[in-house]
Amino acid sequence: MTLVSINVCVRDGVSWVDECLHALVNQTHRPLEIILVDDGSSDGTTMKVEEWGKHELVESISTSPLGLSAARMAAVEASKGTWVAITDIDVRPEPDWIEKMLLQLSASEEENVYAVTGRTRFGRADDIVSQVRSIEIETKYQNRSRRTSLANGPCSMFLREKLLSVGGFNPEWYHAEDMEVSLLLIQAGGQIVYTPEAIVSHIPETEFSRFFKKRMRDARAHTRIVRKYPSKSRQGPGFDFMGSSWLILCLIPLLAINVSIIAANQLYNVEFFSLHHVLSFTLLVIWAILFWRKPIFFVILKKPFSGFVLLIIWSVALWLGIIMGFFDAVTKRNGHL
Repeated sequence: MTLVSINVCVRDGVSWVDECLHALVNQTHRPLEIILVDDGSSDGTTMKVEEWGKHELVESISTSPLGLSAARMAAVEASKGTWVAITDIDVRPEPDWIEKMLLQLSASEEENVYAVTGRTRFGRADDIVSQVRSIEIETKYQNRSRRTSLANGPCSMFLREKLLSVGGFNPEWYHAEDMEVSLLLIQAGGQIVYTPEAIVSHIPETEFSRFFKKRMRDARAHTRIVRKYPSKSRQGPGFDFMGSSWLILCLIPLLAINVSIIAANQLYNVEFFSLHHVLSFTLLVIWAILFWRKPIFFVILKKPFSGFVLLIIWSVALWLGIIMGFFDAVTKRNGHL
């Protein structure tokens, strides 16, 4: 039987540790080891991690606060398994998560598989943030092909030998470490396969502020990815996990143009039905039609005010992340947070 090492890292997440670890130790696959890394917590997580380190399947590691990528790498180096699975502390894998990913390997023996990735389901609460996030992620997975370009951080498994051969998780990376290592594995000649039956559940993502910070961090990291791995140099399938981001990105410029034209009309008595008005309004209508085709439209429709505020926050976060990403490029920083 194949030894699988599950790696999970935590910083200041004491309330999440027990549920996540219970889900991991109850995996149906054996043999199994779990490497639990405390990345410099200050809220009581360290004590909780040490308690779980006494479990026969769990090895606990404590580090200074170095960041997720460095913590993941520490776990990989401590792992003994042929395959290394990674997940997040706010995720609850189904009992057969590992088993389902291993079954995918037996079905693809002729392929050069370096990684297998499963499906993440985001929980929904009563708030607009968690509902939009849940639908958006669900839609991304619906459009995913079997051969993919991304081994998602919360639900993936890597061939340890190949992961180490491409350098593993670079401690200098901030966020999107799963995307960067996926591209490196594909460049090395490997394939990443998607198995929708391998499911993990993410706790509901609530709060506007948390949503804003995460989307800004996403955009900043993806700017680094595009800069470092331009499309002409990438191999394998294209990015398949962008979702509504490009459409949301266009919202702020379109609104700014229309508001500016209306303001100009009021201040300088510009003819309202000028060519500029017609073109800008037409673009906004086209955007609305494209957005109407997205499943999240119907979620926004139920709570139009908070939904529109969320769209604005989302668009602003993406633009700020891109600007920060360009600043990183100019200053030759990785933007490590």
